[in-house]
Amino acid sequence: MTIKTKAALLRGPYDIDLVDIELTCDDDEVIVENHLIGICGSDKTFYRGQLPPKTAEFRHEPKFPFPLGHESGGTVVEVGSKVREYKPGDKVIAFGWNNNIAKYFKAKVWELQPVPEGLDMDIASLGEPTACAMYSGLNSGVQLGDTAVIMGAGFAGQIIAQCAKKKGAEKVVVVDVLDGKLQLAKKLGADIVINADKENAVEAVKELTNGKGADVVVEAAGSEQSINICSEIIKHNGKFVWYSWITTPVKLNISRWHDDGLEFINTCLVHHTNEERYVWAPDALRPVVQGLINVKSLITHEFKLEQLKEAFDLVDKDDTAIKVVLRP
Repeated sequence: MTIKTKAALLRGPYDIDLVDIELTCDDDEVIVENHLIGICGSDKTFYRGQLPPKTAEFRHEPKFPFPLGHESGGTVVEVGSKVREYKPGDKVIAFGWNNNIAKYFKAKVWELQPVPEGLDMDIASLGEPTACAMYSGLNSGVQLGDTAVIMGAGFAGQIIAQCAKKKGAEKVVVVDVLDGKLQLAKKLGADIVINADKENAVEAVKELTNGKGADVVVEAAGSEQSINICSEIIKHNGKFVWYSWITTPVKLNISRWHDDGLEFINTCLVHHTNEERYVWAPDALRPVVQGLINVKSLITHEFKLEQLKEAFDLVDKDDTAIKVVLRP
């Protein structure tokens, strides 16, 4: 059976549209009808024309025209003859780059994850970014009584901040340059928020910690400036947690890393293997199912899929937007 759908095509910088495509389910593939689609920070970067070098993550060549989208979830409508893991009607989360900004997409079995029982489908459709952020928070090394600083109050940073507090951090500090995002972080449980455009974040954290620095710093802003601020506010032998994806070279203060014996934790396990992901994703999403982490408040804007151009225009121009979604 051939399924016709409209899917996002990024022809070049700031040139995006929905185009007609046809999906045919091969023996080892699954076709999914989307429930909801998220726009990732990487989608915004690509939209602005900043495509990274090819890595194992990309099955599509990172060049224009680029079939866009990877955050979504929905219902299986067709499976190939060799597929045993899923059947029509199953609810799934996308974990692959499959041109997911569409009403329908197709994927290999290993690019999907079953939706945990009890997880709202609006949140399940954001299961990939939610699980990634939760994995980072759970594996950040935050201990009872720590001071944890999260650089960046976007979708991931907000989730990691909540997770750090639930793990027992005495002080959770969120740093950003937008008051609206900081106010939301405060509402969701952050103890202290710092607008780095209005005050010196390094001095503020040093004052909070009697000059020692933070026990754990999570880089979730994705800039050279943010990484180097993290390098200054972390304590001797502190934990530096990597989350962001930065696609251009940056200049770093590695001397501080060496001299103070910083511990680096790469929490981007979604970029490791699908076998590992299949194991950790349910545990990462369990606190969300239990209602311990507020994700719905992070959905700040919703558009219909047909409003694709308006949605990306907003994502590009409005930095206060946290998670923009498209509903087919």
